[in-house]
Amino acid sequence: MHRVRRRPLSLVLRPTPPPFGVGLLVAVAFVAVETLLAYPLKQVAPATSLGVVYLIGVLVVSTAWGSLLGAITSIVSALAFNFFHIPPTGRFTIAIGQNWVALGVFLAVALLASSVADLARARAAEADDRRREADLAAEMARLLLRTDDLRSALPAAAQRLAQAFELPSAAIELDAPGDDRRVAFPLRDGTTPLGTLLVPADTPEAALRRLQERVVPSLEELLAAARERQELLAEVVETAALRRSDVVKTALLRAVSHDLRSPLTAIVTAAGSVGSPTLSEAERDELAAVITSEARRLSRLVDQLLDLSRLEAGAAEPRRDWVAIDEVIRSAIESLDRPPSDFALALDRDLPLVRSDAAQIERAIANVLDNAVRHSGGHPVSVRARAVGGRLLVRVVDRGPGIPPAQRERIFEPFYRAGTDSSGHRGSGLGLAIARGLITVNGGRIWVESLPGQGTTFVMEFPLEPSGPRTPPPVREAAG
Repeated sequence: MHRVRRRPLSLVLRPTPPPFGVGLLVAVAFVAVETLLAYPLKQVAPATSLGVVYLIGVLVVSTAWGSLLGAITSIVSALAFNFFHIPPTGRFTIAIGQNWVALGVFLAVALLASSVADLARARAAEADDRRREADLAAEMARLLLRTDDLRSALPAAAQRLAQAFELPSAAIELDAPGDDRRVAFPLRDGTTPLGTLLVPADTPEAALRRLQERVVPSLEELLAAARERQELLAEVVETAALRRSDVVKTALLRAVSHDLRSPLTAIVTAAGSVGSPTLSEAERDELAAVITSEARRLSRLVDQLLDLSRLEAGAAEPRRDWVAIDEVIRSAIESLDRPPSDFALALDRDLPLVRSDAAQIERAIANVLDNAVRHSGGHPVSVRARAVGGRLLVRVVDRGPGIPPAQRERIFEPFYRAGTDSSGHRGSGLGLAIARGLITVNGGRIWVESLPGQGTTFVMEFPLEPSGPRTPPPVREAAG
């Protein structure tokens, strides 16, 4: 869009007239020039008809400086017209009656033109005020209705209002502070308080009247609309959160229903059969082992769900203490109830202690180890730990099929299952998500390095404190 240029007339129809002294000099200059201009015109027109020449100055002065100076210019123009051009010239007398009529008509027209020009100037000033008020309303609407935080947008809106009214300062408060040094305009939506508009106590009366009559009503409408918009946004956010919560609950039930039913079904079936008199002692032992194994599986799944719920609720606050990471790794291996030959440990001597929650780190490492063993294809899982600079790195390496690049981040999402392991078991999709959550709340991080067909490496990084103690050099045995 092209901006419309303001007409040159707007330079004359200014809301605030120039100084009176300047206007007086301009009026005198116009009268002098018009008097000189009338002399050559008398060669082609009667002298009594040349009064229209003086109307130019009257119109210009009245338009720019108002009716008072316009009336003075009219009278001075009439006197100059009489003295220099109406016979007898050189005196303020009129010899012929029709010249009196010409002079009277000229003076009346000049005064009327002065009044009309002054009215035009007043209308121009009012139009300029309305334009600025419309611009102010549009700008404040943009500031107040396009923000999600109404309170933070109020200072900018108040500054824009102060600029529009040429005030040293202004403030829009949602509360109603008591301040004797400023004039307060209460802002209401019906009987509901919205806030307060505050301006300096020395603000001119005309500006206060304009604020009260034209700005306060529009500001009340804007604040009411902004508050209603915020309430609607809050409802939308709450509705979206509830919808997401329902989706998560549904996904949770769908994801774990099979994992919960499978061990429960196995336990109920085995428990119902274990008392049969036709079973041999070996068969009873086998059923008891099934009950124990499935009960542990069920217990582990419930523990994972509880861990995930605490992590997502932000309630998994770690109890930090100095922890020996090699002891944590060994405890994690023992908790998996797997033979030592499934793991090959390569832990550096004299590993420094890390400050973290031992129980949480143990669960995280156990989840990573369990995932690695299930996908290692029967090969031992390598567990390495070493200090590098200001961090301690634990690497869990398997010799499985690897993870495609597109799945390297998704495997840490809750309920995401990349595929079955070599034994046909399909996990719950919670172990790695919980591992990342527990490591993260303890100040560490975990990521995966993998190439399809070349195995997978899970890297767990824990920060080291410069002044932290170091572990005594324990005797390490490589498993497997």
